Amino acid sequence: MAETPTPTTPLRVAVLGAGGRMGRAACAAVEEAADLELVARIGRDDELSVLLEAGAQVAVDLTVPDVTARNVRWLVEHGIHAVVGTTGWTEETLGALREQLSGAPEVGVLIAPNFAIGAVLAMRFAEIAARYYDSAEIIEMHHENKLDAPSGTARHTAAAIARGRADAGLGPVPDATEQDPDGARGAVVDGIHVHAVRQRGLVAHEVVQFGGVGEQFVLRHDSFDRISFMPGVLLGVRRVAEHPGLTVGLDGYMDLG
Repeated sequence: MAETPTPTTPLRVAVLGAGGRMGRAACAAVEEAADLELVARIGRDDELSVLLEAGAQVAVDLTVPDVTARNVRWLVEHGIHAVVGTTGWTEETLGALREQLSGAPEVGVLIAPNFAIGAVLAMRFAEIAARYYDSAEIIEMHHENKLDAPSGTARHTAAAIARGRADAGLGPVPDATEQDPDGARGAVVDGIHVHAVRQRGLVAHEVVQFGGVGEQFVLRHDSFDRISFMPGVLLGVRRVAEHPGLTVGLDGYMDLG
């Protein structure tokens, strides 16, 4: 059964994917937090049963898309809260997780497309701005080792823009393109064009462009170092037990109206 820590007892945290860049940063952030205790670092070849031996209450999953759903399923089965930064989740895998969580009412799972506070704010601002502009497009830029495209953040942003446009009664984004044999217009996610850049030297960056009559409005967020994600990771770790069930997006733990 998932436990809720007392104010005087550090929350016992494990990190899955501890050998990666994000994993190493998360381990360091947990170790530096006075109210948290890092009890397990799980690498590619380690058994998840180590978490039970360590008494982990919350696990941070920063692995890869191929294994994250399986990891989270195991965590829920064993009553361990999960804070997930791995992308690649689909409506099918999210639906299966929701069904599993219905039988584990005390367990909380947070799946966050982006842990950077600024990126979360940009997504919220994009939903608001979308009500007022005819045109909207997203450009997301990441390092060359990112496995999925478009990014989870871009997909989440496109969904937010689509909600804003629907609330305002706006129709499809105007676009007279008839021929695009090479896909130059990018992917279309929830009716919004998304362009993905993969380039060495980048970390995680997103530009959201809105166009109206005689003006352009641009939102941009840049993560220059993975340390920018750590305040959001720690926020998720500290609050996941307060939110049983599945939460998609760190904004679910923030008072953004």
